[in-house]
Amino acid sequence: MPRKRDTVHATSEDILAMLARGEDETDWVRVNAKTEKDLAADTASDPAWAGIDDEWVKSAEVANGLLARPKENKRQVTMRFDVDVLEYFKTGGRGWQGRMNAVLRSFMERRHG
Repeated sequence: MPRKRDTVHATSEDILAMLARGEDETDWVRVNAKTEKDLAADTASDPAWAGIDDEWVKSAEVANGLLARPKENKRQVTMRFDVDVLEYFKTGGRGWQGRMNAVLRSFMERRHG
Protein backbone atom coordinates (compact mmCIF):
# COMPACT_ATOMS: atom_id res chain seq x y z
CA MET A 1 0.00 0.00 0.00
CA PRO A 2 1.55 3.35 -0.96
CA ARG A 3 2.31 5.69 1.89
CA LYS A 4 0.04 8.71 2.06
CA ARG A 5 1.99 11.95 1.87
CA ASP A 6 0.70 14.72 4.10
CA THR A 7 3.07 17.40 2.86
CA VAL A 8 1.63 19.77 0.32
CA HIS A 9 3.84 22.03 -1.75
CA ALA A 10 2.44 25.38 -2.85
CA THR A 11 3.91 28.62 -4.13
CA SER A 12 3.08 31.92 -2.47
CA GLU A 13 0.86 32.67 -5.49
CA ASP A 14 -1.01 29.38 -4.95
CA ILE A 15 -1.58 30.25 -1.31
CA LEU A 16 -2.79 33.78 -2.08
CA ALA A 17 -5.22 32.36 -4.64
CA MET A 18 -6.50 29.81 -2.12
CA LEU A 19 -7.03 32.55 0.47
CA ALA A 20 -8.84 34.70 -2.11
CA ARG A 21 -11.18 31.76 -2.77
CA GLY A 22 -11.84 31.39 0.96
CA GLU A 23 -9.99 28.08 1.22
CA ASP A 24 -8.30 28.94 4.52
CA GLU A 25 -9.23 26.23 7.03
CA THR A 26 -7.80 28.02 10.07
CA ASP A 27 -10.30 29.07 12.71
CA TRP A 28 -8.81 32.53 13.23
CA VAL A 29 -11.48 33.58 15.74
CA ARG A 30 -10.44 30.68 17.98
CA VAL A 31 -6.73 31.31 17.39
CA ASN A 32 -6.97 35.03 18.14
CA ALA A 33 -9.02 34.35 21.28
CA LYS A 34 -6.19 32.32 22.86
CA THR A 35 -4.50 33.86 25.87
CA GLU A 36 -0.82 33.52 26.73
CA LYS A 37 -1.88 30.91 29.29
CA ASP A 38 -3.72 28.95 26.56
CA LEU A 39 -0.67 29.12 24.28
CA ALA A 40 1.61 27.95 27.10
CA ALA A 41 -0.72 25.02 27.78
CA ASP A 42 -0.77 24.13 24.07
CA THR A 43 3.01 24.20 23.95
CA ALA A 44 3.34 22.15 27.15
CA SER A 45 1.05 19.44 25.73
CA ASP A 46 2.82 19.28 22.35
CA PRO A 47 5.37 16.42 22.29
CA ALA A 48 7.44 18.33 19.74
CA TRP A 49 8.32 20.83 22.49
CA ALA A 50 9.43 18.19 25.01
CA GLY A 51 12.92 18.94 26.23
CA ILE A 52 13.12 22.40 24.64
CA ASP A 53 14.20 24.85 27.32
CA ASP A 54 12.87 28.40 27.59
CA GLU A 55 16.27 29.95 26.93
CA TRP A 56 16.43 28.31 23.51
CA VAL A 57 12.96 29.57 22.69
CA LYS A 58 14.05 33.10 23.61
CA SER A 59 17.14 32.69 21.42
CA ALA A 60 14.93 31.47 18.57
CA GLU A 61 12.81 34.62 18.94
CA VAL A 62 15.97 36.65 18.48
CA ALA A 63 16.84 34.60 15.41
CA ASN A 64 13.39 35.08 13.91
CA GLY A 65 13.73 38.85 14.11
CA LEU A 66 11.53 39.50 17.10
CA LEU A 67 14.54 40.80 19.02
CA ALA A 68 17.03 40.80 16.16
CA ARG A 69 20.53 42.12 16.57
CA PRO A 70 21.66 44.75 14.08
CA LYS A 71 23.00 43.33 10.81
CA GLU A 72 26.26 45.27 11.21
CA ASN A 73 27.14 42.91 14.09
CA LYS A 74 27.30 40.01 11.62
CA ARG A 75 30.25 38.62 9.69
CA GLN A 76 30.02 36.22 6.77
CA VAL A 77 32.16 33.09 7.09
CA THR A 78 32.40 29.68 5.47
CA MET A 79 31.83 26.72 7.78
CA ARG A 80 31.32 22.98 7.43
CA PHE A 81 28.58 21.18 9.36
CA ASP A 82 27.52 17.56 9.52
CA VAL A 83 24.77 17.01 6.94
CA ASP A 84 22.21 15.87 9.52
CA VAL A 85 22.83 18.96 11.69
CA LEU A 86 22.46 21.28 8.73
CA GLU A 87 19.30 19.56 7.50
CA TYR A 88 17.79 19.69 10.99
CA PHE A 89 18.04 23.47 11.05
CA LYS A 90 17.05 23.93 7.40
CA THR A 91 13.86 21.92 7.85
CA GLY A 92 12.68 24.66 10.21
CA GLY A 93 12.36 26.91 7.18
CA ARG A 94 13.30 30.53 6.76
CA GLY A 95 15.58 31.84 9.49
CA TRP A 96 17.59 28.61 9.88
CA GLN A 97 20.92 30.45 9.95
CA GLY A 98 19.65 32.73 12.69
CA ARG A 99 18.47 29.72 14.69
CA MET A 100 21.90 28.12 14.36
CA ASN A 101 23.42 31.40 15.54
CA ALA A 102 21.01 31.49 18.49
CA VAL A 103 22.01 27.96 19.57
CA LEU A 104 25.71 28.85 19.32
CA ARG A 105 25.11 32.10 21.25
CA SER A 106 23.24 30.20 23.97
CA PHE A 107 26.14 27.73 24.24
CA MET A 108 28.66 30.59 24.40
CA GLU A 109 26.71 32.50 27.05
CA ARG A 110 26.29 29.41 29.23
CA ARG A 111 30.01 28.66 29.05
CA HIS A 112 31.27 32.21 29.52
CA GLY A 113 28.40 34.01 31.16
